[in-house]
Amino acid sequence: MRSRVSAFVATTAAITTGVLAFSVPAHADAVTVISQGHVDAIDVAYEDGELGITIHDETVEPDVERDPADVILVARSQARSTVPADPAYAFLGSPGAAVWVLPETQDPNLLWPGLSGEEIEPGVFVDDSIRIRFKQVRGPDGLSLFTTDPVGTPSVLVDSEDGLPDVVTLPAGLHQHANWAFEKAGVYRIRVDATATLATTGATVTSAPAWITFAVLP
Repeated sequence: MRSRVSAFVATTAAITTGVLAFSVPAHADAVTVISQGHVDAIDVAYEDGELGITIHDETVEPDVERDPADVILVARSQARSTVPADPAYAFLGSPGAAVWVLPETQDPNLLWPGLSGEEIEPGVFVDDSIRIRFKQVRGPDGLSLFTTDPVGTPSVLVDSEDGLPDVVTLPAGLHQHANWAFEKAGVYRIRVDATATLATTGATVTSAPAWITFAVLP
């Protein structure tokens, strides 16, 4: 489930030369690589008057909050699928094309990344909500987040190929899962921030940007 970054580099050497050029932090021996189990890939908290983003890692006991700069999230090769023929899925590419999906419903063999506002107390923000803004994606192809209804119809939350930023609104105290879809193997870096409006003053608070890193294995 977990390895040091040296093992990650050895594994991903088979992806592309571009992946090998990916710049890991200087303190590479401290990087945590997670490829299986539940994490909140974007976990928003409000403390001391500031919003902040961490990765909430529930693959260890006790669970921990990690700095996104120190984490590489992995979509294993088992996540590889094909784009359905249904036109509703055209945002993923051509029917039959490869796509790697970390699913909305947990698969014990894969990473299960969520979006969380569980640490936000009710009453702090207008409408008891926070907004996660997906502002930039660097990677070999498109990234999408989408949910599906009981009959399999998708609802797109984020699509890096039709213009960013995209915004996902989360209720305070709750978290959400979605399908994370990557259209090619390789390394994706996703720049996000969180913003909300204080209920008491009407002032807007915005977190510092965070870069979330995924490695998608072929």
